[in-house]
Amino acid sequence: MKTMTAFRAAIEKAPIVPVLTVYEADHAEPLAEALAKGGLTAVEVTLRTPAALDVIRIMGEAQPDLLVGAGTIISEGDVDAALKAGSDFLVTPGTSPLLLDALGNHDGVILPGVSTTSEAMARFDEGYGVMKFFPAEAAGGANFLKSLSGPLPHMDFMPTGGITPQNAGDYLSLPNVIAVGGSWLATKDEMAKGDWAAIVEKAKDAVRIGRGA
Repeated sequence: MKTMTAFRAAIEKAPIVPVLTVYEADHAEPLAEALAKGGLTAVEVTLRTPAALDVIRIMGEAQPDLLVGAGTIISEGDVDAALKAGSDFLVTPGTSPLLLDALGNHDGVILPGVSTTSEAMARFDEGYGVMKFFPAEAAGGANFLKSLSGPLPHMDFMPTGGITPQNAGDYLSLPNVIAVGGSWLATKDEMAKGDWAAIVEKAKDAVRIGRGA
């Protein structure tokens, strides 16, 4: 896995992280090329399909400068499999005691999922300074994170869940948000059709949103 310093440096350039559910390993290389060509620097591949681990490996090999993380990490088996596939970082939707034990055995970039103030405080006490806020819109949205920035200014978040091109800027304007995760950047239909040009253009738009343009 990469270091948190490397992760922060990458997403500072492009603070929108595509959250990808990829069904075909053959899509991995052109997808990585399209997203990198559009200027994005990090992606999260969800472990929701049989192809996901191969996709992580292939994307990382195809675009070495693109940070390829594994999302939907929910078990010790997921942690081990994702790391063996070469994941640069790990993202969880939440944290159970068993999953926390598994995550604690590894250094590197791990973004545990939280949706409440108490969960965020607990994960910080356990050594996690950056967390995934999920499901962002359903759990209170940008207003919730804005409220946390006062009493908990030492915590940073990557909100995911319900993020769109229309509301991404609301999150990115907050001092405690270092990036947002979005699933709109590469749809199942676009990948099935091989419409990589559309994905390049959406990636370029995402970079502009990340820059406040």
